[in-house]
Amino acid sequence: MKPALLISAIVGAVAAMSWSPAGAISLPAAGPAQPIPDASAIPASLAPGESLAAGSAVLVPLMAADMQAGQISNVDAPATGGSDVGKPIDDITFVRKATESGYKEVHSAREAIPQLQQPELKRIAEMLVADHSSANTRLAELAESKHWSLPAPPAAGPPPSGTAVINFDAKWTAEMIAGHERSVAMYRAQAQSGEDQDLRKYARETLPKIEHHLAELRRLQK
Repeated sequence: MKPALLISAIVGAVAAMSWSPAGAISLPAAGPAQPIPDASAIPASLAPGESLAAGSAVLVPLMAADMQAGQISNVDAPATGGSDVGKPIDDITFVRKATESGYKEVHSAREAIPQLQQPELKRIAEMLVADHSSANTRLAELAESKHWSLPAPPAAGPPPSGTAVINFDAKWTAEMIAGHERSVAMYRAQAQSGEDQDLRKYARETLPKIEHHLAELRRLQK
């Protein structure tokens, strides 16, 4: 065989062996291409020499979103703590309300004395006039020493007619009970939670008298 033909035959044989199925090299099938993470989502605060693997970089946007949501929830969450319980009214308001209540108790009891039929109720009415007048005087002196303003006394009403209306005893007793229940609650709150020490002392010392009035009125209620 001629040299040219021999070389051509050898090249053809080698080519046939390289592309035959038996001599083919199998490669693993590659999956779909993964998207490249956005560079803006990768945190810039990496330590020198630190790098992110391709798989970790994919999680960076999700981790950043979770951190941001957590920060927002922490800011928006209301602060927890003890509720502001406090006392119902402040010291100045207590002085005003207690003074007005004291004026009313004295005025009502004084006018009721000639109209009440039950001797026991008359006695209680006289006790109310004496005790509340004394308490009003003490509270006024305390307010003056603290430079607290006081409401003006109510204008004097017409003198009692002297003729008892039907069921006057029951109506007056019910009104006094309701008024003393409010006073007991107000004085009790002030005695426990008042800011001014002298005013708390006044409330603590006056409260037992008001509670005694209430107990006596309830005892005689019909």
